[in-house]
Amino acid sequence: MTEQQSVVEYRIEDLAHHSGATVRTIRAYQDRGLLPRPERRGRANVYTAAHLSRLRRIADLLDRGYTLASIKELLEAWDAGRGLGGVLGLVAEVDGPWTDERAGRITRAELDERFGGRPDDAAVRDALDLGVLEQVPGKDDEFLVPSPQELSVAVELHAAGVPLTAISGHLRELRGQVEHIAARFLEFTTEHVFARYLGPHPPTDTEAVEAASLVRRLRPLAQQSVDAELARAMRLFATQHLHRHLAEGPAVRPADEHHLVALPARTMRAVQALVGSEGAAEFVAAAAEREVQARTLDALVSKGANTAIVE
Repeated sequence: MTEQQSVVEYRIEDLAHHSGATVRTIRAYQDRGLLPRPERRGRANVYTAAHLSRLRRIADLLDRGYTLASIKELLEAWDAGRGLGGVLGLVAEVDGPWTDERAGRITRAELDERFGGRPDDAAVRDALDLGVLEQVPGKDDEFLVPSPQELSVAVELHAAGVPLTAISGHLRELRGQVEHIAARFLEFTTEHVFARYLGPHPPTDTEAVEAASLVRRLRPLAQQSVDAELARAMRLFATQHLHRHLAEGPAVRPADEHHLVALPARTMRAVQALVGSEGAAEFVAAAAEREVQARTLDALVSKGANTAIVE
């Protein structure tokens, strides 16, 4: 099967503009046999839609990690009629959605309402930077929500009293840890499952179909493993956390916290007569502290005496 020809024609500069490749890159692809030579008309070279399609396919395969040498083999297989069905099926399987969750949309007014009704431009910018929200092209007040579930978690945390800045910071930290887990799972499965498909040459159509089937089977395993381990860890640490705080008992009040104490009027008059109104509060506090210390000393002396008697 060959690429379908089109009556649309391009000069090399136009081809570069439409494909996103540079003129130098186009000529390099021609020299390496990746791109067919243009038709010569007088002193001009004429390119067609087939060249544009080929350039876009090369760019797509480069983005997927293929080398130019591998791309040349794939394109030669395509031109020879062997097709790219298996390989492109594998690519589609890996590039496809890794969750059943469907993306949603939300307006700015709806977003503000869900987070307490107070507009927060800084928080919106943060959400866009994290990819929790994506701006809908041409609509400043409407957003795409790639994961409505993730947004709902943020809403619930905020309603529970967590500041938006803390939620964003936690998500950044969590994302780094989850990406590490994903990378390790990928290395693990590559080493033990997919290594046989990663030789110096692109996989055959049969191998690519087999690899795509394996991807489909193994796709949910990473999430299932993380879900199970997260549930185990949360149960363990939440129980420990609760027991530790219950064992500590009631919180101790800070030493510098003030309390109001009612004193008889005659007592306050006597204190003011001794030290004046300005020093009355300090005098009462010092007297109380001296009494506490005296009783503490008495208790220690009494304990020491009782110990001596026993001995």
